Amino acid sequence: MKLHELSPNAGSRQRRKRVGRGDSSGLGKTAGRGEKGQKSRTGSTIRPFFEGGQIPLFRRLPKRGFNSPDHIEYTLVNLNILEDNFNAGDVVDQEALRAKNLLGKKLQMVKILANGEITKALTVKAEKFSAQAQAKIEAAGGKVEVVE
Repeated sequence: MKLHELSPNAGSRQRRKRVGRGDSSGLGKTAGRGEKGQKSRTGSTIRPFFEGGQIPLFRRLPKRGFNSPDHIEYTLVNLNILEDNFNAGDVVDQEALRAKNLLGKKLQMVKILANGEITKALTVKAEKFSAQAQAKIEAAGGKVEVVE
């Protein structure tokens, strides 16, 4: 079979509709657009959620809230995760957490929270610690270092 021998199967290609070509064509006069109205005109497009001139839903609802451009998001890590994934004497920082796939792909600051217990002496380096987490790490013989 060669390229010039290819042909589509019978009925697999539909002919395009030629609208507005006389009444006997079946799509004459109004060309399948019905009678009058905005959608029957050429070039008419109606934006999504247009409600026919009624005040749309997004304008009827009140504006609420405020998103501060200075808001800082932290990746939260609990003590039970450190207990399960690190050995005594290990240094836990962003690189170590990322190496064990405990952080997402987003580069965010890390905050250590006190959920769970810790029994190993770890050196934990992070941007923030909860007061309880700091107390638990130091009680287990570990060190807390705040990274700037």
